[in-house]
Amino acid sequence: MVHRSLAAPELRDFLVKNLHHDFPQWPPPAWDFETLNWVAFYYNPTLDVARTQWEVARGTIVTAGESPNPTVTVSPGYDFNSGTAKSPWFPSVSFDLPIETAGKREKRLLVSNWNAESARLNVYATAWQVRSQLRQALIDYGAADRRVHALRELSTAQKHVLDLLVQRLNAGAVATDEISTTRIALVKAEAEAGDAEQQLAMARSALAQALGVPVSALADQQLSDAGVATGQVLSPQELYAARQLSLENRADILSALATYQASQATLQLEIAKQWPDVHVGSGYLYDLGENKWDLTIGVELPVINMNEGPIAEATASRRAAAAQLIALQARVIGEIDTAAAAAAAANATVASLRQVSGELQQHLDRMRAQLDAGEADQLDYQTSVLDLNTGAVALIEAQARAATATGQLEDAFQVPFADLAPLEIAAHALTSSAPSP
Repeated sequence: MVHRSLAAPELRDFLVKNLHHDFPQWPPPAWDFETLNWVAFYYNPTLDVARTQWEVARGTIVTAGESPNPTVTVSPGYDFNSGTAKSPWFPSVSFDLPIETAGKREKRLLVSNWNAESARLNVYATAWQVRSQLRQALIDYGAADRRVHALRELSTAQKHVLDLLVQRLNAGAVATDEISTTRIALVKAEAEAGDAEQQLAMARSALAQALGVPVSALADQQLSDAGVATGQVLSPQELYAARQLSLENRADILSALATYQASQATLQLEIAKQWPDVHVGSGYLYDLGENKWDLTIGVELPVINMNEGPIAEATASRRAAAAQLIALQARVIGEIDTAAAAAAAANATVASLRQVSGELQQHLDRMRAQLDAGEADQLDYQTSVLDLNTGAVALIEAQARAATATGQLEDAFQVPFADLAPLEIAAHALTSSAPSP
């Protein structure tokens, strides 16, 4: 079994070749999304399955291009009633050369080539699925890590508030039920922090699985979700241009189109089979001292059937391939529109929570100034700290949802957002002609 490690020199060579830059320190001090993406391409076994399927499809091209072999038949005979001095044996040798007609070999090659192209494009579609799985795992890991720290801060702030309330309770300044409410909130915060620790471990395991390495390979590695696209908002014109680009370049759509072309070529091949192949034969017979030679030409007579059944099956398969292609295109359009709406809503939520967090920070700053000036007490200040930490937890969760929504939009496009920069030019050209998305 291959030892899968982030420190493997073979991995370094692979990354240098594909990322076109060297790594002065190996392994690097920190791993970002794009670098980890190529690690997943190197290790994830799902891609190996797609590659081997492509190899199988390429092998069928060799099979399809082969011409049928000639046959030689030896038929020795014996004449029991010979009654002559000559040998009663009369050996016979016949030769048969099949000749394909109606371009069947070329049509078989066309079918195999389209099937191989579909399998090749499926490698790219699988690679995008690997990228998508890694992105989500990295988003979950980064969010879980930040959530752990934020919930620890929240729990600490909650404990400070509880300690101050206990002091006031002892002084008779607050009621017991207020202490109980705060204590329950502290228990809840500590439980959430414990859950966050568990989620972080699970996210780390999921990240290792997405990379195709054991969890132990991630030990002492600085993993970052830097490079994951977030906050991407497209104008209606840019969305229209991106949708067109996606429909023209998504690997799964192109693979479905290649499958349709293969079904069309299969139909042409079945139609060509209505024309019978020709068999040219020659035979030699040694008959009681006489050398005899003959020449035969044979064809299959299409009088029982004209290959109607296989033609009907191929016609139905072509219609099915066309329907699947159209359905896939419709699904892609729906995915893009749904993901765009979800990303816009999620990013709006993040913007709103950032504004709230900013206001809470300003309020905390004011409370700090008032505390220093003796105009506020420690409980008021710690309550403001608690509010800020609560808002920070909510913002982290909203940012994770926004990153997921943005990733789903990138998945719907199957084009990295970094490669959508030309859309500004395209969108400008489409402003007057683009329909409302």
